[in-house]
Order: sequence, then structure tokens, then C-alpha cells
Amino acid sequence: MSSEPHPAADPLPDRFDTPGVTPEGAAWLASAGTYPRSTLALWEERPAAPVVLPCGTAFDVVSAPTIFGRRMLDRLWDEGPGSGPVAAYRCRMLLFAAPGTAQRLPSLLDWEEWSAGGAGPGRSAGIPPLLCHGPGDAVTVPALGTDLGEGAGRPESRWLVAPDTRRPWLPGPEILVWAAVRAARAAASAAVRISIFPPADQDAKVYDVSRRR
Repeated sequence: MSSEPHPAADPLPDRFDTPGVTPEGAAWLASAGTYPRSTLALWEERPAAPVVLPCGTAFDVVSAPTIFGRRMLDRLWDEGPGSGPVAAYRCRMLLFAAPGTAQRLPSLLDWEEWSAGGAGPGRSAGIPPLLCHGPGDAVTVPALGTDLGEGAGRPESRWLVAPDTRRPWLPGPEILVWAAVRAARAAASAAVRISIFPPADQDAKVYDVSRRR
């Protein structure tokens, strides 16, 4: 018997830039819609077709600018519990979250700002507007796979963390606030390092201010 795995059983690659969705993940996505069987039938016939799905039942979605969203994703995986499914759509990153997140996240971000007590910038300073999609909203989810044919360019929507189970773990609003605050701090820290350490000038003396007490 050959030791090579069947193509359909190949494990997913690294958690980022995954190429597609497992059948279990597709079933979970389809469960968000009114007619799951019709959605699955469409995907079976046209696996490269994106589909619009409603939020608020199987998931909510938090949409962040691409760069900031990637920073949030890094914090979730490097320092936190990981993430649920994540997709890139045009210039936004879509983080799939637990139902109810869209309603609670804005107030938690406001509280983070208020809790600074007026002593300088709030802890949520540097966080760009996050679009929260819940009941009554819908999002375009990427195609199940990325095999769009020879010569096809990079799709405008694609999975970064693809659904792979019928019951994926989804972060709630508290975890996403945590990730957003740390992503903002990381961005601010990087900006400070860039301003303190500009490109070296051959004729200039460089002062390492990090050693100053």
C-alpha cells in the first residue's frame, strides 16, 4: 500500500495563508445562511465562487484595516489563544468572532479609552475604526479554494485562517479588545523606534537613547 496520503487528506499548511476550507468548515459556513444545502450545492458546483453570508447566528465579523488586522492576528497567535477563521477582503481583514461580539466590542473599546482617566492618550489610542458586523449584516466570504485556473491573479478575497471544523472556536469581544490594544502598542513602539533610530548618516554621531537612565 502506498504511504502517500490521499490529496483530500493532506493536512492544512501553516495557520496563515491556508489554501482552502475543509468540508467540515464549509458546513459551518453554510449553517449561517437560511438555506445551507443550497449554499453547499453552489460551492460544490462552483468552488471558486465567493458567497455572501449573514452575520449574527453562526458568527459575527470584525473588519479591520489590513495592516492593523494582521498585527491583531499576530498578537492572538503569538501571545494569546489563537483566532477563529480569518479572511482578507480587498483592503480589509475579516476576523470571525463569537455571536454578540459586534454589539459589545464598540462599548468595550470606548471603556478602554475612558478608563485612562484623562491622563494622556487612552489605552485604545492608535486603534483604527473597527467595523463590527452582527445581526442584520452580511459579509462576502472567500471561495472554498484558491485554484482559479492558470493565469488567474491574486483573488480580492482569500482565507488567511480557513475554517476546518463544524464548531470552530471564535474569540469574543474581550479577547479582540486585548488583541487590538496590544497591536496598537506594538505599532506605537515600532514608530518610536523608527523615529529614534533613523537611517544612519555617515557623518552623524548616533546616540543610543535606550541606554539612558
